[in-house]
Amino acid sequence: MSKQQKLLLVDDEPGIRESVQAYLEDNEEFQVKVASNADDAWQMLEKETPDLIISDIMMPQVNGYQFLEKLREDPRYRAIPVVFLTAKGMTRDRIEGYEAGCDAYIAKPFDPEELEAIVKNLLARLSVTTTANNSSSELEKIARELEEIKGKLDERLGQNPRFEQTPSPIKIDLTPREQSVLDLVAQGLMNKEIARELETSVRNVEKYVSRLFSKTGTNSRTELVRFALKHGLTN
Repeated sequence: MSKQQKLLLVDDEPGIRESVQAYLEDNEEFQVKVASNADDAWQMLEKETPDLIISDIMMPQVNGYQFLEKLREDPRYRAIPVVFLTAKGMTRDRIEGYEAGCDAYIAKPFDPEELEAIVKNLLARLSVTTTANNSSSELEKIARELEEIKGKLDERLGQNPRFEQTPSPIKIDLTPREQSVLDLVAQGLMNKEIARELETSVRNVEKYVSRLFSKTGTNSRTELVRFALKHGLTN
């Protein structure tokens, strides 16, 4: 069974809390915790960070806009997707919600299936973004490590002139387009970003990356970048 996504539902209406929680938890992907107001929600947040928050706007004491503003100001929680669930459906209210930083806005009465679809879409988008950020961080770490190794080698060569730097014996012929793709992969760009940069399709980029794997004998983007930097295939 895959890891459950943790949702936090904040609404002062017991009927809404119970019905939305029951509907979403019918899907085994979700674990839903509920709070009747923003203050209680904040206390729950500090004990366990949810993957997504569904919040009413019209609540006593602290309304949804104020709750969201507090979330976006806190580095721990500012990236959590927030869906506003409210009886207010006027265009001006929606604009205010988006300007406050919410990720989606659904007006009561609503279709539970639509809410579920919105939640799944936001969580999927968050997963892709997190994966891309982790990949970029890993590539940056490799680049730093290789730069440190190069610096130490240069230092040793300077201290002992008997050592001469020789070019890598590996010769790999790359087409101009393969070279362009390799350079952009080394910069940490993902396939969609490379496609935009080169004004081509993601499918074509995938084919070029696959060819690069084959030509270099590597199996992942991380291995490819490490190989390219080690053998001087990219700057």
